[in-house]
Amino acid sequence: MVRMERMNGLGNKILVIDMRGRTDRVTPEAAIRLDAHPDTEFDQIMALYDPREDAPDGWIDILNSDGSMAQACGNGTRCVVDYLTRETDKDRFAFRTIAGALFAERLSDRLISVNMGAPIFDWEKIPLAGPAADTTHVALPEPHEADPALQRFSAASMGNPHAVFFVPRAVDSYDILAFGPRYERHPLFPERANISLAQVTSPSSLSLKTFERGAGLTLACGSAACAAAVSAARTGRTGRKVTVYLPAGALEIDWREDDDHVIMTGPAEHEWSGRVDPKTGEWCQT
Repeated sequence: MVRMERMNGLGNKILVIDMRGRTDRVTPEAAIRLDAHPDTEFDQIMALYDPREDAPDGWIDILNSDGSMAQACGNGTRCVVDYLTRETDKDRFAFRTIAGALFAERLSDRLISVNMGAPIFDWEKIPLAGPAADTTHVALPEPHEADPALQRFSAASMGNPHAVFFVPRAVDSYDILAFGPRYERHPLFPERANISLAQVTSPSSLSLKTFERGAGLTLACGSAACAAAVSAARTGRTGRKVTVYLPAGALEIDWREDDDHVIMTGPAEHEWSGRVDPKTGEWCQT
């Protein structure tokens, strides 16, 4: 068995599994078994592997609760940083995932910032299934909902695909559980997509609710907060620095002008420690 930490990133349920020193991987079967138990159900697993030349602080595999792989998880990255700071006095970290390099910094007041990289707006790289001349306003072919606000979205990738629907009413007034699963798997999204409802509440703030690809409705999604923030700025709804309010709290998002990178800042919290078999998902609390 290996070390497992139950954590949350602004309510996003995270399992950090320390696989350093091993050559095997956390299996999809283990992920599904862990998610099936009420004490270990999660939104993402952050499996931390040995450092390598292009990942000085480790490689991270990200698994969704259905066992599928994810490319990015900002809230989970903050949890990994919080975990590592208990064994080192470092303040800056450099990781790599299947989506590329990932940098993070521990700040004061128990906050952690993650450099999520530059957003991607090219329809082929998000990806979408067909051409979109303007990914700020994409009409959804054969939408499942009659509401006009749920028929057009802004598309972006933060290492994973996002569709952001800007809505005129409070996000809680929409039943995202009714259409989120269908939109996630809409044919327009060949790799599925994170589906978000965003309401602009001021030139510097958004309210957000997200149905995550492979995880379902979550209390917070860091990459979705970044995608919504850059989409709002790109369409002139807000500035480049915004506070994104999610069901479990707020994230600060800064889409920098100098290098086009998106910086996400928020907390991470440790809940309990345990051990887990990465092949089977059998676990115990310590």
